[in-house]
This record gives sequence, structure tokens and C-alpha cells, in this order.
Amino acid sequence: MLKKVFASAVFGVEASTITVEVNVDKGVGYHLVGLPDNAIKESNYRIAAALQNNGYRIPGKKITINMAPADLRKEGSAYDLTLAIGILAASNQIKAENLEDYLIMGELSLDGSLQPFKGALPIAVKAREEGFKNIILPIQNSKEAAIVDNIKVFGVENIMQVINHFENGESLEQTIINTREEFYKSLDFPEFDFADVKGQESIKRCMEIAAAGGHNIILIGPPGSGKTMLAKRLPSILPPMTLHEALETTKIHSVVGRVKAHTGLMAQRPFRSPHHTISNVALVGGGSYPQPGEISLSHNGVLFLDELPEFKREVLEVMRQPLEDREVTISRAKFTVTYPSSFMLVASMNPSPSGYFNDPDAPITSSPAEMQRYMGKISGPLLDRIDIHIEVTPVPFEKLSDERQGESSVEIRKRVTKAREKQTQRFKDLEHIHYNAQMSTKQIRNYCKLDDASMSLLKSAMERLNLSARAYDRILKVARTIADLEDSEDILGAHISEAIQYRSLDRDGWLG
Repeated sequence: MLKKVFASAVFGVEASTITVEVNVDKGVGYHLVGLPDNAIKESNYRIAAALQNNGYRIPGKKITINMAPADLRKEGSAYDLTLAIGILAASNQIKAENLEDYLIMGELSLDGSLQPFKGALPIAVKAREEGFKNIILPIQNSKEAAIVDNIKVFGVENIMQVINHFENGESLEQTIINTREEFYKSLDFPEFDFADVKGQESIKRCMEIAAAGGHNIILIGPPGSGKTMLAKRLPSILPPMTLHEALETTKIHSVVGRVKAHTGLMAQRPFRSPHHTISNVALVGGGSYPQPGEISLSHNGVLFLDELPEFKREVLEVMRQPLEDREVTISRAKFTVTYPSSFMLVASMNPSPSGYFNDPDAPITSSPAEMQRYMGKISGPLLDRIDIHIEVTPVPFEKLSDERQGESSVEIRKRVTKAREKQTQRFKDLEHIHYNAQMSTKQIRNYCKLDDASMSLLKSAMERLNLSARAYDRILKVARTIADLEDSEDILGAHISEAIQYRSLDRDGWLG
């Protein structure tokens, strides 16, 4: 007897429906075809033990299982439940009417309980597209899949619940999530808040400008000056994610199994902070079966690279193209996968190998040659993509011991969101540009016009501070954002002079 059960496979951040055909015939043997990997080939041992421990068995007949489309590689252990239900239905051990309305997935333990799998969200999205009415999966994945509306999601703990549902008509408990309510619940309670930061008012201002215009930023300062503390709080002042962005971000985290079982939809923007020993593949994504890298996991959020010069140069170089294109494409002989990677880059570094350059009280100082070697690890093209450079100085004791609370992230975010709305309106006719940092040279000429006084101020500053040509466009972009924060249609001299302060590394004496 032939039975069809439906499952799904994830490629990139999209899923494809898999039809599992189970045929039980006269003879002996167990044949699994359709390009399964080793984890799927081993499934018959898990299925046999799980069924036996629950009063069922794999029949001693010829069982042929085809996973169609047969030329698409299937991997992982999430097909155990699909295969087990198919075998039980094809061997008439259970009644399985309307099986075609269900998409069934889950990894089996030997006692019949179910283990979670990766990629539940893209699978649920695809199931809805294909017209499935129900999806059965492990209870740990149910919240994540229930984000998708117009499909019933049933989270189960063991195979007996599924068997009883089909055999005896016992109803399964549907997982229902009010996506909007879940999403807005945690928006106003960020985990890290700028109210905790003592002093550092100029750096907070800098962070606000970076968040408002989507600018990449680098913090330069000695150890203990608060670079990491400030970077961790940046996501809390970025504009709240839209539901579309939240779904996109959750999808990527779902593929690598990083969605927490109790949350479902990710409401907070991601913050990723990889260690400087990271490899190219781990940062950008890839592998023999491609997986998203850190830059994709920080999509719609912040990628923080602490101690930037300590990263291997080739690792930083592979990041240049995704910074421009806001997506990364991984090509293999048989297929190509594209992952989105629209993130804000926040980097930090010590000003010298010892960390105390320009500090007269420093215990150690570095020679100019050591400084040059240290700074030379960061390539010009990468620095080209960083709009704001700011020096962070240690906080004096008086500020540290001050009991007063600083301005909260929620207050700062209101101003940032207002400035972003202004930019959304400005760029509404441009498809790929949403905020100031994404402007090309052509758009800078259109939207960053200066009056004569501001132009002469910029000219004299560039000559006096010996700023490089690359700094010119960056200063204009940042000045446009400062003007937006102050609700000004025109860029004024005050905006230009503030933007000039944020180009530390372009001045003579820093990068040769």
C-alpha cells in the first residue's frame, strides 16, 4: 500500500516542500531513496525503537521510501516523525485520513518523544503558501511556527499524541500567538539602557546620530573607557523593527536554530559580537551546506567588532562587499544561496597596541613604527565605509559616582525614530535607499546642498585638518542626519562643524 506524507527542507532562508512516499509491499527490505544524508539514513533505527517502545513496529515487509523531489539533497533528523507516520499509515497500523492536509516534522527520541529542529519558521511560511491547513511539529518549535497566520500549528511532545490524533480522532492543542501583542510587549523594555551609562555625553550624542542615519561607527579609546558598554546599548535606540523586519530577522535565526522556544517572534534588534579569531566562513556565511554567518545574523541589527585591528585582514576584507550590497551570495556548483545582511557596523579599537596612545600618564607608550603597523591592519576601503570616527576618553570619578540617571534609551529612540521618518519620506521614490547612510554620491549632491558660508567652513576645515577626499562625502551625510535630528530642512554651518569632529582617523597623525 502506498501513502504520501508531507515535510519540508530549508535552503538559504526559504523552504521547499518534500513529498515522502512510503510503499509497503511483499518481500523483505528497507530502502530509503531521494538523496538523504546520513542523519536521515540512520532514522530507521530511531523509528524502530520509538515505535516498539510505544506498542507499534516496523512491518517485516519490503518498505520503499522515496523523498521527492529525488534530486534535491535532504539533510538533518527532522524527518523522523514524517517517516514513522508514513510507515504506520502504509502498513495499516493506523487510519490516516486527510493526511494530505498536514505537514509533519520532528526528530524522534528512542522513547517516542520529540526533539526540536531548525528552520520551523520558513517551513511554516512555505506550508501556508502551498495551501496546507495544519502543521504538526515538536512543542519547542510551535511558538516560532505559530507566528504565521492562516495555518493551524500543533505542538506535540511525543509520537503517541500524533498516532492517537489520526487513529482515535483525539484533538491536538493548537498553538496560538497574538503576533502583534507579543511584538509590542517588549519594545519599551530594552535589556541594555543608555540610562545606565555615566558621563560620556558626547559619545551618546554620536550614537544617536549613528542610529538616526544608519551610519557605521568606530569608537577609539583606551581599555576601560566604556566602548563595549556603549555599543551594547545601540540596538535599544534604533527605531523599532517593523513586523516585516521582525519576520525576516526571525527567519534567519530560525534557520540556524537560534530562536528561543519561549519567544517566537524576535522583537528586539539583534546584536552580534563575534570574537576576533573568527574565520571568513563564520563571519560571512558558507560551508559545504551553506549556513548564514554573523553578518546575516545581525541583519536589521548591529554587528559589533571589538578590537578591530586584531581581526585577520582577510576576514575584514570579505565584509566589504556585503557592507555595500546589504546581502551576501554564497555559490556552490549545484546551487546559489543569498542571505540578507543589512546591518549597522560598530567597531572599537585601542588607539595603539598598548592602548594608551596620546595619554601622558600612560604606563606604556608605543613607537611610531608600532603604531603604523597596528593601524595598517585596517584597510582604507573598509574605513571608507565607516562614516563616524569618535575618540572615547575614560570617565572621571565624579561622573562615575554621580547618582543621577542619564537619559533613557526610550527617550533617545523617540528622536531617532522621528529623524528616520523624515528620511523615509525623503527617499520614498528610491527603491534601495531608506536612510542617509545609504546615499550615493549622486544623492548626496541632491539632498546635501550647502550655502556659501557652510561650504567655505568645510573647505577651510578640510585644508586645516588635512582631511582626505573620502571624508568629504561622509561629513555631508552625517551633517544631513544632524540636520534631520534637529528638524532642519537645510544643512547649516553648526551641523557641518559637528560632523567634522567625527572624522578622527582621517586627520594627520592617525593613519599616516
